Amino acid sequence: MSQPDQANNTNWVLLFLCWLLVSVSTMISLFFSSVLEYEPCVLCWYQRIALFPMVFILAAGLFPFDKSVVKFALPLAIAGGLTAFYHSLLYAGFIPENIQPCSKGVSCTEKYFELFGFVSIPMLSFFAFSTLIALLIILKKRTSP
Repeated sequence: MSQPDQANNTNWVLLFLCWLLVSVSTMISLFFSSVLEYEPCVLCWYQRIALFPMVFILAAGLFPFDKSVVKFALPLAIAGGLTAFYHSLLYAGFIPENIQPCSKGVSCTEKYFELFGFVSIPMLSFFAFSTLIALLIILKKRTSP
């Protein structure tokens, strides 16, 4: 296999991993709300707004491989990641109650689920978006001339 073919295969695998990450994250999000009936808060909805379209955006870049998909997915991933970071800070109690966006409806600090006693849903979202951002930046650097 020639060097350019191997680089193209690696780039495709990176994009596939991005798609797989957003697809699994979307399924977990829908599982929490539809099966376990955890009501999403306002910040969860903002993160979903950033996450859900990426399933289709990244899939469109896979067949055939299109490096330009990064310019559409990266801003959504950053927006979702920043929202997840803010949500994690809010959940952990670092942000005072008087500036919380979830004053009506479902609380953004509701403790539905904690993996290992400290990994919350907002933290899982932040990890997923952070990983996605890192993979998209690597892909962007690899495909830039």
